[in-house]
Amino acid sequence: MKHAATLDDLTERLIAFRDARDWRQFHSLKNLILSLNLEAAELLELTQWKTDQEVEAAAGEPAFQARLAEECADILLYLLLIAERAGIDLPRAAAAKMARNESKYPVEKARGNARKYTEL
Repeated sequence: MKHAATLDDLTERLIAFRDARDWRQFHSLKNLILSLNLEAAELLELTQWKTDQEVEAAAGEPAFQARLAEECADILLYLLLIAERAGIDLPRAAAAKMARNESKYPVEKARGNARKYTEL
């Protein structure tokens, strides 16, 4: 059984893909951030004009799930390129952010509500 790709594996493959096509010249940090946001808008477009219930129901449909997966993958790939370009260790940054969130949103105050930490 093949192991799941790690973020490092994906980044390495993505950089090889980019470099084989000589695309690094187009991948300024600004352009990568813009591209990530364009892909995020495509993800958002999948929910346009749908209720929460319709989106939840659609998530179980193979065609919708395939489109959702593709848009999520596009976002992840741009995020990996941004992190590589900016020298960010994503797992370390995510772990640090989770630790900050755990501190800002203690279970006893945050459980069951959606208020911002400054309003808890």
